[in-house]
Amino acid sequence: MELDKLSPAEKQVGLAPGTIVYTGDKEKNDLYIEVFEYNKSEFEEKELSSVEGVFEYVDSEPVTWINVNGLVHTDAIEKIGEHYKFHPLVIEDIANIQQRPKADEYEDYLYVVLKMLYFNDKEELVIEHISFVLGENYVISFQESEGDVFDGVRNRIRTNKGRIRSMGSDYLLYALMDAIVDNYFSFLELLGEKIELLEDDLFEEKPNDDIVYDIQNLKREILKIRRAVFPLREVVSRIDKSEHKLIHEKTQHYLRDLYDHIIQVSENIEISREMIWGLMDMHMTTISNKMNEVMKVLTIIASIFIPLTFLAGIYGMNFEYIPELKYKYGYHTLWVVMIVIFFSLLYYFKRKKWL
Repeated sequence: MELDKLSPAEKQVGLAPGTIVYTGDKEKNDLYIEVFEYNKSEFEEKELSSVEGVFEYVDSEPVTWINVNGLVHTDAIEKIGEHYKFHPLVIEDIANIQQRPKADEYEDYLYVVLKMLYFNDKEELVIEHISFVLGENYVISFQESEGDVFDGVRNRIRTNKGRIRSMGSDYLLYALMDAIVDNYFSFLELLGEKIELLEDDLFEEKPNDDIVYDIQNLKREILKIRRAVFPLREVVSRIDKSEHKLIHEKTQHYLRDLYDHIIQVSENIEISREMIWGLMDMHMTTISNKMNEVMKVLTIIASIFIPLTFLAGIYGMNFEYIPELKYKYGYHTLWVVMIVIFFSLLYYFKRKKWL
């Protein structure tokens, strides 16, 4: 069986620890690497088409951000990892999109895994795997494909706005993580709009047979979002409390603020989760109410016709000596009695507000 047709779990079955295998499904494009090298007074931006161009930044004095786009290029990732002396398990996790968010400490660097969230053109949830390696004067980011939420960080580096150019590589890592977390808020707003639209459809009782599938899809999406975001609290807390030489005290203050943002995101996710569960309950309640209305109407109709059927049944019997059979106005009298009963029952049901 071809490797591309295997599931993410099947791609790693039987492989030795440290074997790098891309477990995603992104198409293979040309390798694209962008480099930002800067200090307080100078800045340089480059685009590299070969992995060898990255090697010169190992011992670079200015802070360097190397952004590698395309986890499908496992050979390039492996070369970078070997040149920067990454642990084999780190190289493996870079391409393993099933890896949950985490932070691993090594003697000379930190490895951090996060997830970027967005809706594609078809409004389908996309969870993109992204890894960061923090070194003495560098941060290397590995993304599944081009397109991210780091344009604000790029502009701050280019225009020397804020404090990013006067801080170290640990602050750069914080800025990139903060950009991802800030995007969570925008993403949750879009998710909230989808929930509100479903709520409106339910309240307005629009005929939509697919609404239950929409709710189920939202439930699955929120569970995926929860798995992608909740471990991030532990990640930031671990980095903040770390005594690693690469994390300076100035940056720890910003990491604590980032932790507060993640707590807020987590609370919003829980609120959205409760709202989605509420939508399903509301949908089931709406269906039950409609069924009850139908049953009520049928019951009222049956209640009205039971006495009429009773009278018709009596005078439909085949006994010869029924007292009213030979009465001249018996037929008309029976109709009057039945009509009176009919309207009396209608009046009674309306007084009871059953109609």
